Order: sequence, then C-alpha cells, then structure tokens
Amino acid sequence: MVNSQKKTAMLWSPAQGRKVQCILCAHRCLINPGRLGRCRVRLNEDGELKSLNYAMLVAMNVDPVEKKPLFHFLPGSPSLSIACAGCNFQCEFCQNWQISQIPGDGRIEGQFTSPSDVVTAAIDSGCPSISYTYTEPTIYFETAYECATLARQKGIRNIFVSNGYLTPEAIEVIAPFLDAINVDLKAFRDETYRRVMKARLDPVLECLRELVARKIWVEVTTLVVPGMNDSTQELTDIAEFISQELGEDVPWHVTRFHGDYLMSNGATTPLQTLMDAARIGLEAGLKHVYCGNVTGLADENTYCPGCGHKVIARVGYSIDKIDLQNGNCPKCHRPVAGFWKA
Repeated sequence: MVNSQKKTAMLWSPAQGRKVQCILCAHRCLINPGRLGRCRVRLNEDGELKSLNYAMLVAMNVDPVEKKPLFHFLPGSPSLSIACAGCNFQCEFCQNWQISQIPGDGRIEGQFTSPSDVVTAAIDSGCPSISYTYTEPTIYFETAYECATLARQKGIRNIFVSNGYLTPEAIEVIAPFLDAINVDLKAFRDETYRRVMKARLDPVLECLRELVARKIWVEVTTLVVPGMNDSTQELTDIAEFISQELGEDVPWHVTRFHGDYLMSNGATTPLQTLMDAARIGLEAGLKHVYCGNVTGLADENTYCPGCGHKVIARVGYSIDKIDLQNGNCPKCHRPVAGFWKA
C-alpha cells in the first residue's frame, strides 16, 4: 500500500458549511469536511473535493477489445486496459471486488503512472484504443479524462466499461473524447439496484439514453444471475428498452454468472437461460445478441441483419474472420452497425 495521490477533483461545487456537492455520478454525494463520498476515493478536504486515486493504477494490461466486451468496435484489435481502485457501486456479485471494494482509510493501492505514460504504453504496445475498465472509470474520472484527451491527440480511441452511473454533466465533459462504452445494465428493477448494487435504476437508463444521443458507440451487458434478474419478464423488459429506446443495432451481451464475492455460493447461470435471453432479445427486435462467459458453447458470431451472412467469425475473444467491405455486408451490401476502422 502507498499513500494516495491527491488531486483537486473535477465536477463538484462548494456547499454551505464547507460541504461539497459532487456531481460526477448519480449519487450526487453531499460530503462533509473530512469525509469521503460513497465511492471512498473522493475526499472533502477543508471545503475542496480531492481525488485520492489520481493516476494510481492497480492494473494495466493489453486485452483483446472483445473482452470488454465490445464486438462491434475495432474487432480483433488489442486495447490497453487500465484501472484505479474504487467503485461507486457495492455489487454483491462483483468479480473484481479486490480492487473495487477498497477500504476507505485514505490509503489507495496502486502504482503512480502518469497519463502521458499510459498513452505512451498504448503506442508502444500497438493498441489503437485505451479501455478504462476492471473497476468503474467514473471514480477515476480525472485520470481517465487526462488520458483520453492525450490519447485523442495521438489518434488513439477511448473506451469506458461502466456501470452507467455518470451524470449528464460528466457525460458532457467526457463525450468529446469517448468513442465507445459498454454499460452494465444489471437488472431492470429498481428494488434490485437498491438492494444488491446500493444504487438506483433510473440514472443508468438516463445515462444510456444520453450516451446514444451523443453518438457514442454503445454496447450493453447484462450478467444474468439466477434468482435475481433471470425471469422471462425482466429479460424482456431489458431487451425492449434497448431496442425501443437505444436502438435495434445496439448489441446486447447476456453473460453467464459464476459465484463471487458476497454471492460466492450462487448458482451458475444455466446455458439454456442464456439461450432463452438471446432469443428474447432477437424477438424484441435487436439485431445483435451475444452470449458471454460460455466460450464455444453458444454462437458468438456476427451476422448481417439483412441477409444473415456471417460477417465476423469469433470464438470467445478470438477472431477467425472479418468479412466486411467498408462496414457493409459483402453479399447484400447492407451496412452493419459498428466502428470498424481505427
């Protein structure tokens, strides 16, 4: 453990009694002097909001972009993936809880790595994108923003993998530099969000609508957890929301749950449940639905929504073939929605 790197935070305003109002995420914490926000990495230091995890990386790896998961954004390319510790959710099934659910003692795990060093690492490793992932990029917004602005200057794309709790104010700031985002839509019941994630549903839906309106490439992931969000009705509600309010071309990833963290004894999602979810998505009008965490057990290919031609052949994170002509199907010439060139 090393001492945190304090930096004056972005997206906050002073409030009465030397309190501060954070406007970074939908919790909109009103923080007393000397106290932390719900993310446990933003501190009111004598009336000024400080980020404690600035540039303190707990992970930096080269991943296939499909791991994010993004299937319609630079397929087959590597993405430099970074994270700082912390999260503004407290998901009981978190798969990265060791770095997201940190203690709030003012000491932050990680290795200081400047944004310029991150961008240099992306260039040196031949990555056309940087992914802000593993934890929640919103809570290391200062790091992500500085990296993203530098990356854009170098022609490198920026990707968020997020729980979708950004405020409209935060989206406005990052949107000019954000190329793609995968948002976890973890359930479609507010009660579930409040009980399991310690958050609310409506801000996530608002965030998704705003991201699409700003022409950022969006893909949605739902971890299908037995007994939590796997009913036919709830899966239908999610699929219809994506199709009707975000767009039929928005890919939906329904992924398999394996017990972890506080739900370590939870049952693994049956493959049939995922197949049923995929069918529900297609029946709701979605053009691209993928089953995740089941490599080799489900169809992970991308098909032309017009003629059904297989335009991307993939198994898990591996691409066997990309058969597109300037983003169009080579058979019927219909455009396939996505971001295909760096």
